[in-house]
Parts: sequence; C-alpha cells; structure tokens
Amino acid sequence: MKKGGTGCLGFIIVLFLIGLAIQAVKFVFTHIYGIFLILALVSLVLIFVGLFKPNVAFWSKKKTKKSAGIGYLILTIVFFILFGISAPNQDTATKKSNVDTQTASSKVQDEDKDKADAPSSSKKSDESKTEDNGNKKDDSKKTEDDASNSSKASTTAATADKKETSKSSSSTNTTKKPASSSNQQAVTLVETVDGDTIKVNYNGKVETVRYLLVDTPEEKKPGTCVQPFAESAYNKNKQLVNSGKLTLEFETNGDKYDKYGRLLAYVYVNGKSVQEELLKGGYARVAYIYNPPYKYLSKYESDENAAKSRHLNIWSDSGFVTDSGFNGCAKASAGTSTASSRSSSSTTRHSTSSGSSNSSSSSATSAPASSGATEIFANCTELRKKYPNGVPKGHPAYQEKMDRDHDNYACER
Repeated sequence: MKKGGTGCLGFIIVLFLIGLAIQAVKFVFTHIYGIFLILALVSLVLIFVGLFKPNVAFWSKKKTKKSAGIGYLILTIVFFILFGISAPNQDTATKKSNVDTQTASSKVQDEDKDKADAPSSSKKSDESKTEDNGNKKDDSKKTEDDASNSSKASTTAATADKKETSKSSSSTNTTKKPASSSNQQAVTLVETVDGDTIKVNYNGKVETVRYLLVDTPEEKKPGTCVQPFAESAYNKNKQLVNSGKLTLEFETNGDKYDKYGRLLAYVYVNGKSVQEELLKGGYARVAYIYNPPYKYLSKYESDENAAKSRHLNIWSDSGFVTDSGFNGCAKASAGTSTASSRSSSSTTRHSTSSGSSNSSSSSATSAPASSGATEIFANCTELRKKYPNGVPKGHPAYQEKMDRDHDNYACER
C-alpha cells in the first residue's frame, strides 16, 4: 500500500511540475520577473518533497527532513521577494491593457467606417452624375425659354426698373426716420407756446411739453426781454407741429418731467423729428445736457454744426449764441411787429387816446392810459413799473404775448 500511495503522489507531483513548467515558459518569454516566481513555486514544492525525500537537500551532508525543509523555505522566501521587487505595479499593467484595448477598438471602428463610406461614396457619385444630367436638361430648356421669351423680357425690363427705383426710394425714406414708431406715443396738439414748447393732450390730460436737448430764443419768459429770432423760431415750430400726426418719444435715461412740471420729450410729426428741423434751420441750439448719454445727442450736434457753418438765423449774428443761452433783445420795432403778428386785431394796438381812456375807466385797478401812441414794453416787469396792475385789451400798452391766460388783460397780478 505504501508503494502504491507513493506512486500516485509522485504522479500528481509530476503533473503539477509539468503545469508549472508550461507557465514558467510563458512567463520567461513574456516577463523577466516570471523566472523568480517559477523558482519560488519550485522551492515551495520542494519543501513538501523534502519531508518525504530528504535527499533533495543537496547542500547538506546530513540529508534530514529538517535541513531540506528549512533550506527550501529560505529559497522560497528569497525568490518571492525578488519576484515582488521585479514585478511591475498593477496600475501600469492596467493602463497598458486599456491602451491596447482602445487601440484595437479604434482599428475596428476605422475599418467599419471605411466599409460604410465605400457604398456612400459610390451613391454620391451616382447622385452627382444624375444631377449633372438633370442640370444639362434644365439648361437646354432654359435656353429654349430664353429664346422664346426674349421679346417679353424687353417689355418688362422698364417696369421692373421702375419698381426697383420706387422700392429703393421708399427704403431710403424709411432709413431717414430717427426713431421707430413703436417707441412713440400719439398726442393731440392743443397750442404752440414758443419755439421749443407746446401743449398737447396726453393720456386725457393737457400737458406742457418741453423739447429735449434744444433751446430757442425767449419771447415769453418772465423777466426776460423778447430776444432776436424768437418770433421766427415760434413760427417755424408752429408750422411743423401743425403739419401732420404728432407723436412723442421719451428718454429712458433721465426724468420724464422737469422741475416746472413739463414733459420732456422728443417730438415728431409724421415720424420726422421737430428738434432736428429746428436745429438744421438755425432756429435752435443744443442745450440742457443733464443726464448723458442721450439717444440722439450726436445727431443733434451734427445738425447744429451744419447750421452754424452756413450761418443760418441764430448763427448769423456772431456772439448772439452762448453756452448759457442767447445775448441781446429785439429792437422796439421788432417788438412792435412781433406783437402785431400775434394780435387778433391790429386796430387794438393803434387805438386812439379816447378809446384807451374808456377802456382804462372800465377797470378801477388799471392805470390811466397814456396820451396817445402805442407803448412798447419788453416784458411785464417793465410794464408794471408804469402800470402796476396791468392793462386791459385796447390799452396802448397791451400786447397779446403778455396776456398768457388769454383773458384780455395783460400782466395782471
């Protein structure tokens, strides 16, 4: 029985050694550190072999089980240590395997794309050929149509040119508009106050509108004489605001009302800027730049410079326009013509001394009339120096521009 058991164990050991040898050969050809692993495994096996056959302890004179086991145990430990030192770490092996996997997969994908592109390229070539044939047919048809319709083309060319001309002119007019109508609000004109102020019906309420960024000579400002070009600026403004549909546009950057409660706005008539027209004609200057930037400031300054270079109206008198306003007052004759142009009846300006005495006697508060001719005062302040309580209509000193509330009584307190 002992011999049979020993034979079976020996056979198993031989098979095990053969398997180890095969793995060892693989490791030798792939990894250097595999040699140390093989030697470690062989030494491990020889530990058990030495227990049965101490003769394997070839280094010892006394071949005992103990010497064989300890000797091969030491060799096993040494070889495992060498294996651990020489073997690559796990991360490096993993990265290498991943790189190999990706390389292989990319090659497979490239091959698949090449296979897929081959039929598609053939299809494209077929399609291009088909399109070329179709284009040739279309060209031939177009040639025939051109030949047959040559007479029609000559007759329609003039009509097309007219349409293009009208379209270009309309597009040019459209680009000239300073603002889109969506930003503007329609209002109804109530009164033209002066060159840069109007009264309108806005949201069901009568509001005074002061034009943004422009200033015209004064003719109704308390304590200020009638300035040159004030009447012409008033007339130009009145002409503009009465010539079409009136709309307002507000500046989003500043206040909507000034300190006097007036609306501050850009004013348009049929989409055309009133401010621009006043500046181009030399009736106004650019002023009151309180909260820049403003939408149209650069455009207004360009219009002002154009009028200045041509010496139009307020720019015709050197030194009249200043950074703070305007210098000088209109002459007495100019004041007379201004008053008469605004008056509803010129005869009331040239009433006789008897008529003036009758009108003055009708009011206990009015001063007695002067002896005869029309009296001209620059403003209410000057008039009140002589007539403290004002004068009624028909009085030689009465001027319609001083009757702001239109009650036929000028400069009343």
